[in-house]
Amino acid sequence: MPSNQSPLGALPARFRRERVLIVGCGDVGLRAARALQGRVRLLALTSSVLRHTELRERGITPLAGNLDQPATLQRLAGLATRVLHLAPPPSEGWGDPRTQALLQALRRRSLPGALVYGSTSGVYGDCAGDWVTETRLPQARTPRGQRRVAAELAVRFFGRSAGSRTSLLRIPGIYAPDREGGTPRERLLKGTPVLKAEDDVYTNHIHADDLARACVAALWRGAPQRVYNVNDDTVLKMGDYFDLAADLYGLPRPPRVPRSTAQDKLPLMLLSFMSESRRMDNTRLKNELRVVLHYPTVREGLLAAE
Repeated sequence: MPSNQSPLGALPARFRRERVLIVGCGDVGLRAARALQGRVRLLALTSSVLRHTELRERGITPLAGNLDQPATLQRLAGLATRVLHLAPPPSEGWGDPRTQALLQALRRRSLPGALVYGSTSGVYGDCAGDWVTETRLPQARTPRGQRRVAAELAVRFFGRSAGSRTSLLRIPGIYAPDREGGTPRERLLKGTPVLKAEDDVYTNHIHADDLARACVAALWRGAPQRVYNVNDDTVLKMGDYFDLAADLYGLPRPPRVPRSTAQDKLPLMLLSFMSESRRMDNTRLKNELRVVLHYPTVREGLLAAE
């Protein structure tokens, strides 16, 4: 990629052939790989032989391994100079044994100089609509959020004890028109209700391309053991977000229901998102990682889909 198209500009010569390992190379990982293409050697851990051809076609060397089988991760030791860890914890249980297994494997030989972990804004828990900076202590209430807190603690300990520069990215709802389920259109077509205005919660967003650029920026610019909120400038409650999307798509706005009856009409996962309200501050993202958002609000991102 020409340096004038890179999210970081031209890299110093000593960085041009660094080896970046992507763990959890799904949609966002592939976008980050595209931004790094030609500037570093790209590696990706995958547990699926079926993905090897796809990864190679994208200029990524596939490495067979499974985070749920620690013995398969031994070959990762000493391979990468920088690691982008985007794999989620297991959907059940306590803690995050996947992150623990990865970090243990990386400790075996020549540690990476930087490791970026993609966490979730859910670690903050319900903030009653307050503005949230990275200095706020995690108050995760859901098992999903608590597993992410455990992963963050493991990554931070790895950074302090191993001397690697680790960065934590706290990521809200990811959207993009070319991402599976990446816009509200399908939910609007189903007529899924949202909360009445008086019961509604603030929600936060980031376009998948901007998230990928933040991941790349953190690999080089993230401060040691630093947390970054990775969200755009949108300040909307959830119902207003879906109203905006409906208007842009020319679809009916979703029906509004009171919280008292929402549990009878909405799936549990959606209800869990509707139980937490916060407005995330992205000052560090802009000032420290120097990320200039291509899609500063969801309006720009959703319009780009049309």
